[in-house]
Amino acid sequence: MKFHRPTQPHICGTNYQTGNFTVHRKTIGKRMAAKLCEIRVELRKRLHARVPGNVKWLQQVVRGYFQYHAIPGNLARLRAFRSDVLWSWLQALRRRSQRQRMNWERFTANLEALLPSVQVLHPYPNVRFDAKYAKYPR
Repeated sequence: MKFHRPTQPHICGTNYQTGNFTVHRKTIGKRMAAKLCEIRVELRKRLHARVPGNVKWLQQVVRGYFQYHAIPGNLARLRAFRSDVLWSWLQALRRRSQRQRMNWERFTANLEALLPSVQVLHPYPNVRFDAKYAKYPR
């Protein structure tokens, strides 16, 4: 029997504004590191591909990652993932040329806006599971 391993552990905590109990969820670091490693390997394979093709592929990868992991309380991990993807992409672009070295300022001015921005896509669990059932007559 195969068991599902969660990608976001549930951590008990308190809300910083109200002090009430809440459940914090954040992406497991090993899973995020594995995905970043896969992206680096694929960027290395696509080293000589055109930039628009790499942009389209990276947009799909980052959008898919965000659609799964963009839950409330996980913004710090999403920001870290996006910045690591950008850094890996910059390293891959730097390896392409021996004459002109791409710097971070030029990279962020031209290409950073092409990747999806970080935002929470899923509602809080109390909103998502708030079902309104009709009362059944007896």
